[in-house]
Amino acid sequence: MSFVLDDATLALTGDTLLIRGCGRTDFQGGDPRAMFDSVRRRLFSLPENCLLYPGHDYRGLTVTSVREEQQFNPRLGGEVALEDFSGYMNHLGLPHPKLMEIAVPANLVCGRPNVPDAALRDPDWAPLTMTFAGIWEVQPHWLEENLHTVQIIDVRDTEEFSGPLGHIPGALLVPLDKLAEHTAEFSTDRPIVTVCRSGVRSAQASVLLAKQGFSRVANLAGGMLRWRASRFLVEGGAE
Repeated sequence: MSFVLDDATLALTGDTLLIRGCGRTDFQGGDPRAMFDSVRRRLFSLPENCLLYPGHDYRGLTVTSVREEQQFNPRLGGEVALEDFSGYMNHLGLPHPKLMEIAVPANLVCGRPNVPDAALRDPDWAPLTMTFAGIWEVQPHWLEENLHTVQIIDVRDTEEFSGPLGHIPGALLVPLDKLAEHTAEFSTDRPIVTVCRSGVRSAQASVLLAKQGFSRVANLAGGMLRWRASRFLVEGGAE
């Protein structure tokens, strides 16, 4: 998609028309014929002095114009015909960008997290927030007030659990690499809050538990670092 100002003096061309190039059409449902028509019939119908700003350029260039691309774009400018363009684009022979199998499905659903619909419903057991990565998080102040209503699973290593940061009172130590072996020990009657040093490992733990069928799981935002910064009670640890 491209976006054009009302006075047609500027257009944002995204990943379609680039500076002396164009976006690829060999993945993500691309179609060289549709791109050719989009550029030649739509974008090239804008005034010649219309400035074009593409979504990216690997050489550090930022802007071109309709006149420049009509004259100098080797793929779409000049007397290039549809057959020329289609043949070129269909035989690029380039490897697909990394993580394309993840990015394409996410793009097709506007980045909606790849989690079951049920997991996207607002939880009723705590005021949770969902991160951009699709992880439910609970804030330290809520957990401090509701320690006895949840199961706290600390997924750090043993040395960290008894180290300087200490651990939350009542927390159960289950290192992340052992988590799958201990899920049968967790109750399904109480929500689970996963904890680690910063919230990264425990975010992964919350995803693993959700896949194991635990529907009420959240990650402690900021982990023990934020818990200690809030001066909440800990067991062990350093002053």
